[in-house]
Amino acid sequence: MAINILIYVLGGLIIVLLVWMIMIERRLRKFFAGKKAESLEGLMIDISDKVQNLKDTQVKLNDHLVLVDKRLGQSIRNIQTVRFNPFIDAGSNQSFAMSFLNDEGNGVIVSSLYARDRMSIFAKPITNGKSEFELTIEEKEVLEKSK
Repeated sequence: MAINILIYVLGGLIIVLLVWMIMIERRLRKFFAGKKAESLEGLMIDISDKVQNLKDTQVKLNDHLVLVDKRLGQSIRNIQTVRFNPFIDAGSNQSFAMSFLNDEGNGVIVSSLYARDRMSIFAKPITNGKSEFELTIEEKEVLEKSK
């Protein structure tokens, strides 16, 4: 009777070991993905090379993103317009003031004064949100809107 129990236990153990070996075999097939066990060193070297290439690409991308962020901060992104009537008794809101500023507050304000017989256009440089030239009320307004 003890021999029968021992045979059943050993048979069960053999079945468990066979199932475990089949599972390991499947996992190894997935891992090698068509390669042979002898090329494990080559596979590991290939993986190492690919990881190094990814790291190099990441460094290049980070450097490029820093450059793009710097250039983007210097580009004109804050554009505002104010239309107004400089002559209370005549005309309509044909005159305007426009600001073209980057994130640092540098750029230009362009103003146009429209009258029936003529039109004048003015450009005033802006540095750090301020102008060395006197700004009109409308130009100050458009400058404040673009901040």
